[in-house]
Amino acid sequence: MLLSFILLQTTAPSSSSSSFTSGILPIVLMIAIFYFLVFMPMRRQQSKQKDMLKTLQNGQTVLTSGGIIGTIVTVNDDSLILRIKPDNLKIQVARSAVTSLVGPDDQVKK
Repeated sequence: MLLSFILLQTTAPSSSSSSFTSGILPIVLMIAIFYFLVFMPMRRQQSKQKDMLKTLQNGQTVLTSGGIIGTIVTVNDDSLILRIKPDNLKIQVARSAVTSLVGPDDQVKK
């Protein structure tokens, strides 16, 4: 639909620069609206995720991308050691695998 609109605008004879502007302006506005509705929130969420990963500390309970909930025992540069209940099993996961922090009432904070 958008492509046909562009083709109609480019094939129609234009008598002045105002018709060119009126043809391009809606496209520019649609791109701007798309940017503000999609890319800005995505960028903001990535920034929050990156900040959360930087501030991980021992004792925090986290949820990994694989669905594992564990308590941080050791924080390394690019990995974490998690203690998983009920057997107190310790596993090493990549820091980037952490998706969110889990609160004391076992509900995921986003």
